Amino acid sequence: MKKRFSGIVVPMITPLNKDFTVDVVAVERIMKLFAKHGIHPLLLGTTGESSSVSETESYRFVEAAVKAKSENQCIYAGLVGNQVSTLIERGNKYIALGADVVVATLPSYYILTPAQMATFYTQLADHISGPVMMYNIKATTQMTIPLAVVKELSTHPNIWGLKDSERDADRMKECIETYKGRADFAYFCGWGAQSCGSLQLGADGIVPSTGNIVPEMYGELYNAAMTRDWGKCINYQTFTDEAATIYQKDRTLGESLAALKILMNAEGICNTTMMPPLTELSQDELQKITEQYSKFKNKQA
Repeated sequence: MKKRFSGIVVPMITPLNKDFTVDVVAVERIMKLFAKHGIHPLLLGTTGESSSVSETESYRFVEAAVKAKSENQCIYAGLVGNQVSTLIERGNKYIALGADVVVATLPSYYILTPAQMATFYTQLADHISGPVMMYNIKATTQMTIPLAVVKELSTHPNIWGLKDSERDADRMKECIETYKGRADFAYFCGWGAQSCGSLQLGADGIVPSTGNIVPEMYGELYNAAMTRDWGKCINYQTFTDEAATIYQKDRTLGESLAALKILMNAEGICNTTMMPPLTELSQDELQKITEQYSKFKNKQA
């Protein structure tokens, strides 16, 4: 079944100049790299430091990505914040700039009841002029969107799917089973270690942040899944898990994003600037990570 939204959606880092403006040249470079491997970008997601990017720079980012997109690329734009009216305004601006869909996390200051979560997404879907997807990420919001709320919202004509980063195998299986037969609602697995496993169960897509540094491996993983070559798919899952460990192991989420930019800098893609309050890692950490990555690449060669 062909769905409106599917495939590999990599949450793109936000490449920055030293003055904390978006590096539009690097945006074009990353977009072309993603297109080469059949990847769609999620702009301004967790990996993109979305909560710290200003309104002006977020618009510049979306505009640059849309300008650089290839014919078959779909632009996913993240909505993160606590002021509903501002989120609606940004969402409409992203759609007007050419984004194909907005992907919204829950506001994260107050713990919301299930009814409040449903109201929040309904308000977005009722007032944003393009498709809306839900983004469940307990690691940053400290909340889980209950599956009953997802099911209720899945019937809204302007809510097109769920990007789920919860590390819960039973939840993942239930979502896939519930929505794989629905043409109007897609399930994306945001749990990188389950990229192959979720596709094997019937997920519509995957959202791996590690795709920023090994997009070619995720291209191969996804193609293997589409041809049901599960042995090859599992092999690439192993490779991508190893790549993820290099920048994620024993680091906070913010530190791992700084480490990810170090690896991308080593590939000549962008510099290592982080948007405050996040900071760059030390020179010792930079050298350690770069050496680990070099060994990983040499082993794959």
